[in-house]
Amino acid sequence: MTYQNGTARGRPRDAALDQRITAVVLEVLAESGYQGVSFEEVARRCQTSKASLYRRWGSKREMVIAAVKAGPARREAGEPIDTGTLRGDVLSLCRRLDQTMRAADSQTAMLLLQAGLEDPDLCQAIENAVGPTGARLPRQVIDNAIARGELPHGADPFAFEEVVGAALLLRRVNDLAVDEEYLSALVDTVVIPALKASSRRAPLPAGIFSGRPAPAAHDSAAPDAKENA
Repeated sequence: MTYQNGTARGRPRDAALDQRITAVVLEVLAESGYQGVSFEEVARRCQTSKASLYRRWGSKREMVIAAVKAGPARREAGEPIDTGTLRGDVLSLCRRLDQTMRAADSQTAMLLLQAGLEDPDLCQAIENAVGPTGARLPRQVIDNAIARGELPHGADPFAFEEVVGAALLLRRVNDLAVDEEYLSALVDTVVIPALKASSRRAPLPAGIFSGRPAPAAHDSAAPDAKENA
């Protein structure tokens, strides 16, 4: 049965169950990584049916995004990054990423990165769902900086997407300070100079937080070569 506006009539969502499910998804992520998340395992731990999960989400990816949105990336969706200056935009992104990482334990933060590497489209889907997370440098930030004359044409996000996430994650894992002094130093001495220099070399590889970093090329002949040496 449907309402006159075409929406389906169904039982009201159980907010308590929603919270329990998203908490369990993050728990499984922390224990087993993205590959370990499944409808079966989440349903078992929540003591509910797989059907109750499928009524909410059509895929594992959608379920993980909901958990990230409700947990580590919890905030108003779609908040733009536009402070009027490149430095302000980059600092805002750094603060947002640090906030997201510190909303989860260090193991979960690491496994969320791993999940993005295993499912590249997950990175973009999370960005779309919650707005800029700070892990990636939005194209609009670069375009605005070019228009203001702060970056040259051809500037590439590689430096930001390779360095910022990795540095903040390592500091999170090792319980090191990430304060305004540190973020300012990172942005002023590393990120912005590297962004300005990025147009001098093309093409640049995709950064690890870009959503599509290139995997390592393994030479299958190398072990034989060592044995015959």
